[in-house]
Amino acid sequence: MNILILGAGQVGAATAASLVSEGTDITVVDTDPERLKLLQDQFDLATVEGDASLPSTLARAGAGEADMVLAVSDSDQVNLVACKLAATLFGTPTKIAAIRAGDYLSHPEIFNPENFSVDLAICPEQIVTEHISRLIEYPEALQVVDFAGGLAQLVAVCAVDGGPLVGQELRALRVHMPRVDARMAAIFRAGRALTPDGHTIIEAGDEVFFIAARQHIRAVMCELRRKDKPVRRVMIAGGGNIGSRLAKALEQHHEVKLIELRKPLAKSLASELKHTLVLAGSATDEALLEMESVEAMDMFCAVTNDDECNIMSALPAKRMGAHKVLALVNHRVYANLVQGGPLDIAVSPAQATIGALLTHVRHGDVAVCHSLRRGAAEALEMVVHGDANTSKVVGRRVDEIALPSEAIIAALVRWQRRLGNEAGGRSALEENVIMAHHDTVIESGDHVIVFVTDMRVMAHVEKLFQVSVTA
Repeated sequence: MNILILGAGQVGAATAASLVSEGTDITVVDTDPERLKLLQDQFDLATVEGDASLPSTLARAGAGEADMVLAVSDSDQVNLVACKLAATLFGTPTKIAAIRAGDYLSHPEIFNPENFSVDLAICPEQIVTEHISRLIEYPEALQVVDFAGGLAQLVAVCAVDGGPLVGQELRALRVHMPRVDARMAAIFRAGRALTPDGHTIIEAGDEVFFIAARQHIRAVMCELRRKDKPVRRVMIAGGGNIGSRLAKALEQHHEVKLIELRKPLAKSLASELKHTLVLAGSATDEALLEMESVEAMDMFCAVTNDDECNIMSALPAKRMGAHKVLALVNHRVYANLVQGGPLDIAVSPAQATIGALLTHVRHGDVAVCHSLRRGAAEALEMVVHGDANTSKVVGRRVDEIALPSEAIIAALVRWQRRLGNEAGGRSALEENVIMAHHDTVIESGDHVIVFVTDMRVMAHVEKLFQVSVTA
């Protein structure tokens, strides 16, 4: 696949890094030569310096040969114009744009083919907001992602001493919870991925990824660590796009305080947010944090555009008594240094966003894709088509499918017909979350959730789930 990425910022760079190791032809366009040089020094890809909203720049970048344009620059206007040019002048099949302004998003008709020709518009700030909201819902978790519209969830948890399953073999989970079915998808120990089986012993400090039906998530988490208290009080550092969206999402059911340095913006937010206390000041001001009782906060979220500011406000908040602290951290080096140490959770906005892009990049019918562990792993919800003659997975048991060792089928969602529940006794479809065991047989129409711990095998996984003339 030939992909043209417009914008070498955090989202563009993270997407390029995720795809380039898989043999995809990548060209990145940006006006900043330093950003482009940094990418070229790290990865085997092509770069073009120029304005992505100009036809000449797109022509130099090879838009005529591109299968997909990912317009993810910092400018909504550049992204919109680039998609229109790609469609009109170059006939690029797929155009995806990052759009941040609510004015555009509230008028989806402008993305139609007769207008800006955007096949998919994503809002990075909204994606990050939803990501943080799920972490507030499950304060024990490091990451929470949804499948099948939230019926199933994949959760990352750091195992700690005192969890009933810690120090025991995984097969003890069924003894502890005989009525709950869950699947441990992977364990990362000292940064190295382990493929768990029933005899694997969970150790304190393990980063455990498990999948279960949504209603069982809390019960499984309590096997790996003590249950945390629900988040009621939240302090947000930063009133930009993410901070304001997060406050709006939380203020109906939480006590929210928001700190914003820019006084005009703080004043505007104070009139816009109905149930949030907005404070004008610096989130790194310890006197302000003390005055506003940071020690009483269940969660402190540092969500400004500056990594250093986020870290330097979250650190004193933690030291002063905030129960959990979360910081947006774009730079991988910072994230590796602070998560699990001085900070409880480091969230990469770019990594939270690229799953929406990868969903459309992956071959086959991919319903959902999530980037995990800052791009080191990936989880996909793949829709199975065909029959035993045209598919390598339909009609086969999980242990008969030729998956590489770096990938496992963790679960599936199956729609089954239920009789007599609608008026007149007509049947209805019921969604069932099924944990994948060695003898689980895959059926056509199943949504199969696959966990991949090495991106180099992704092409193999994609090919397995594609329909061919003969399997």
